[in-house]
Amino acid sequence: MAKKKEETAAVGALPTPRLKEKFNKEIAGKLKEQFSFKSAMQIPHLEKIVINMGTGTKEKNGDKHLENSVRDLTLIAGQKPVITKAKTSISNFKLREGQEIGCKVTLRGDRMYHFFDKLATVVLPRIRDFQGLNPKSFDGRGNYSLGLKEQLVFPEIPYDTFDRIRGMDITICTSAKTDEEAYALLKALGLPLREK
Repeated sequence: MAKKKEETAAVGALPTPRLKEKFNKEIAGKLKEQFSFKSAMQIPHLEKIVINMGTGTKEKNGDKHLENSVRDLTLIAGQKPVITKAKTSISNFKLREGQEIGCKVTLRGDRMYHFFDKLATVVLPRIRDFQGLNPKSFDGRGNYSLGLKEQLVFPEIPYDTFDRIRGMDITICTSAKTDEEAYALLKALGLPLREK
């Protein structure tokens, strides 16, 4: 029984993300020195990444559209998303309470580092006329949000199953207390942010 558990652990285990190793070996020390933190617990780090894909309500074949959105987000994140529902009814938007309006996924741990690495090194450079991310998109508490207009910038999405363009919102949550600390962390991790 113990041998079987060891085998499944070895097969399902992903390698330690290179970004996590880089953070532990290089970046953490630099951030501690830069902001003169007294404790290692004060050093800002990534907590989670939330990817949200709204499907809207105007579709005649809304179920199919939502199904395809879930499929695309599963390929992108490597984890099955949760279907989000409307909290209140809004008649102007033809929205009813409890109606399925999108999907979202929350990444933590190694999956989060793998996704962040892919986003910074592969996905963002593939965007046409990309000049770097806006440094003003921090929320004041050390979290950064960005929007992508299409899912085709991700290499996992096959062109033959592509049916329509779907945008998404990506929120990177950090443990930083200020935007300055979060900016330094994300810049050190390789996110292509423009200079302030």
